[in-house]
Amino acid sequence: MELLSTIEEFYIMSKESTRKVIFFFTADWCGDCQFIKPVMPEIIENHSEIDFVEVDRDKFIDLCGDLSIYGIPSFVAFENGEEAGRFVSKNRKTKEEIQQFIATL
Repeated sequence: MELLSTIEEFYIMSKESTRKVIFFFTADWCGDCQFIKPVMPEIIENHSEIDFVEVDRDKFIDLCGDLSIYGIPSFVAFENGEEAGRFVSKNRKTKEEIQQFIATL
């Protein structure tokens, strides 16, 4: 999974990518984020048609505010320059819930 390094990179990926992109908003201190991180490689492997990008919530707090992401872990998907879906809440996510979200895209 790629790690977002600049805000400009977010806008390029979300607006110009020809593939689906899912941004995974997380933080090192977040217990629920650490709970789901071990299953992310399997989810990514099962969805090679999607680019996954990890976004450090603390580094990109303004972006989180702009996207109304007030709970982590959260996922926001983009396709063809438009938001295609979101799985955003303060609740712990399970592998099954993430897979269900991806299936709706």
